[in-house]
Formats: sequence, structure tokens, C-alpha cells
Amino acid sequence: MHIRDPIHGVIEVSSDERALIDSPQYQRLRNVKQLGFADLAFPGATHTRYSHGLGAMAVATRVFDALASKVSLDADDRARFRQTLRLAVLFHDLGHPPLSHATERIMPRASALKLPDWVQSPSRANEERQADHEDYTLKLLLDSGLTAEIERRMGPRGISPSHIAALVAGRAPPGPAPFMSAGRDLLPILRQVVSGELDADRMDYLQRDSFFTGVSYGKFDAPWIIENLTAIEREGSIHLALLPRAVFAFEDFLLSRYHMFMSVYYHQASVGYEQLLQRFCETSGDEYSLPSDIDAYLEHDDITLIAALRRSSNPWAKRVVRRQGFKLLVEEGPFETAHGSEAGHLPAMAARLEEEGIDCFTTASRGVLSTYGRAATLLVKSPHGDIPIADYTPLYRRYAEPSTLARLYVVPERAEDARTLLGIAAPPKG
Repeated sequence: MHIRDPIHGVIEVSSDERALIDSPQYQRLRNVKQLGFADLAFPGATHTRYSHGLGAMAVATRVFDALASKVSLDADDRARFRQTLRLAVLFHDLGHPPLSHATERIMPRASALKLPDWVQSPSRANEERQADHEDYTLKLLLDSGLTAEIERRMGPRGISPSHIAALVAGRAPPGPAPFMSAGRDLLPILRQVVSGELDADRMDYLQRDSFFTGVSYGKFDAPWIIENLTAIEREGSIHLALLPRAVFAFEDFLLSRYHMFMSVYYHQASVGYEQLLQRFCETSGDEYSLPSDIDAYLEHDDITLIAALRRSSNPWAKRVVRRQGFKLLVEEGPFETAHGSEAGHLPAMAARLEEEGIDCFTTASRGVLSTYGRAATLLVKSPHGDIPIADYTPLYRRYAEPSTLARLYVVPERAEDARTLLGIAAPPKG
């Protein structure tokens, strides 16, 4: 089957892959928007995690094909690793909850999902922690109707659901290492394509989100980056690396991600409505919850959540469905918050408003934009040796520190009172 995609052109899908795409586990993503509330600010941003998964799979395939000749794989291993990687990237977002990361706050404890111990890294092994979308992704891969379908379709090729889950979790399952080839372990490099500093996920969503929001910030030279990816062997394991001539393209990629976060992902509308949704989740009791039963979880998507909000008498639900968001009163960008204003400035203003009976809240959109917390280090294969990307380019270090957008929102009916009380000038009209 050929799927036409506005970002990557034609995406080829085999008959077995099509059967997995047609599964209810993947089809649910048709009704989960990629950017949550972003379409309130960017009307075109109604694309879904369904299309993102297909696009990321296309990118991962191009990355693998570019790397395979540099790793020297026999035909059987090459076909098996390629197919496993395609499915891992296709399914990497299976467990995302409805509409927004805000609903992860009402997920059950991770222990309720009864995941096998091997998928849990030491940092995630605490059974008392709250489950997140990655836990649900692994559950869907390892213990759902999709599991049996993967075994039926891919088992004859030597691919099991645990192999796909291993690339999502970044940890090998018990037993023989599934990604060994000629005495070398390719789990590290394949995992980096799924989730890393220069992964297929990012290379798709930056371009896709930029296209559908109508902004230009997410554009970078993906073909040049992919052409200049290579592999490095260390102690019997194969890791991802970049040739020096493409470092400038990586810097452009890094800037693209930073600007997309500042202008799109942390947009005031999205952040404000996520806070309202969070308040609904915190105050609605058992009115809406995400179940640990994986079949019941499949019933939860954006449509289900919006329907629940429309039925609800909860005041925060009403504000979300009626688009009666709180007004942004003050915003302090990353350069201002870096000088300490976030620590006391906005919370003090919020406390003053609350004393006067004016409902408000503060938000701090904060993240390290250069890397994932559990990602393996991307190396630069230079004439002077294999150098971590953070040590090779000063631009990486520039964005390695957390960036924060701090904001103060106020109930719109009292916005003028709040401005007067705090001595804030009204925004210019037009």
C-alpha cells in the first residue's frame, strides 16, 4: 500500500504492516491530536498521532537504510532489524492519552499495568510512581490484542513483540540478545533512532508540526543530516554518530526545536487550556479517569474526553468546551526567568490577586530542549576521535540548560481589575 503524506511524499507499507496499522490499538491514534490544544491558536494544527507515527516510520526507514551499509549486516539481520525498527517507531506513541499530556495526571499507578520488570529502567522501577504514556505503549505492545497480531504477522520473520518493546524501552528482554549481529550489539544505535538526540520522532514532528501550524521554525536539512549519519563501535556495541560536515545542520535542527517549543509547544493558549484541563482532572473526582485495563483504555481518545467535558457540570470543564480560557496577564521569557524572576515575581503577584478574590494561576513551561533525559549521547566522528556532540559544538551547550516561559493567567471577568491592582498597562489593541 502507498500512503500519500504531505511531509514525506509516498510512504510504502507492506500487507502485514497494513494489518497492524488497521488494528484498533493503532487506529485509536486517528482521534488523538498531535498537539492537543494548539489548534486554538493555530487552526491547522489538527493533525494526529496516527499520521505522525507513519511519518516517523518513514524517517526511521531512511535513517536505517543510510546506516545499514556502514554497519555491514548480512541480509537476514538487515531485514529483521529494519522491520523491527519500522514497527517500534510506528508504535512509539501508542499509549498517548487523550488531547494533552495534562491527562497523564489521572493515570493510575504504574504497578496497576503489571508490566514485566525487564522494561523498567532503575529510574522508572518505583511501583508507586504514576504511569505515563510510555507505560501504556509498552502494555499495548506486550499484553493486548496487538501482541497476538504482531506474533502472527512477524513471528515467522524472527520478530516478537518484546523485540519491538525493547527498542521503545531501550532495554533488552531476557534471553538471547535480539539485536546481535556478527558479535556486535545494535540495540544502542537502533534505540537512538527511536528515541535520542537526533531521532526519527523529532525529525518528523518538527517538520509536521511546522507545516500544520503554518510556521517556518521547524524546517531543517533532514536529507543532509541522514546522509551524514554513521556508526561507531564501542566495546562490542554500535552507537549513532554524525560526521563533522553535518554538525551545522544539527545546529539548525537544534535551533528549530528550540524555536518550535518557544513559539508553538509552549504557546500561551495551549498552556492555559492545559491548566484548565488539569483543574478539571483534579476536581472532578471519578467523573473522568483513565483505566489500567488496556482494552478499556482503547476507548479513550480526544472524542471521548471532549464528550465527557461537555456532559460535565464541572466549571473547569465548561470553560474548556466553551473556550472561556483565562487571560494571559504577564509573561516572562527564558532570558528573564534565567535572571531569577520566576522564583518570586509572578507567584507574589498571584498571591496579591488571590488576596483580592481574583482567581488566577501561574505556569512554568520548562524543559531541556537539547536532549532527552534518558537518551544516549550522540557522537561526532571527527579526525580527532569520537567526540560527544555537547563537547563539539558550543551551540549545544547554549541550549543544554532548562528554558522556562513563566506566565500569570487571570480569570477573564476580572482581567481589568487585576491589571489595575498590579499596575499593568492594558495590551495594545489591533
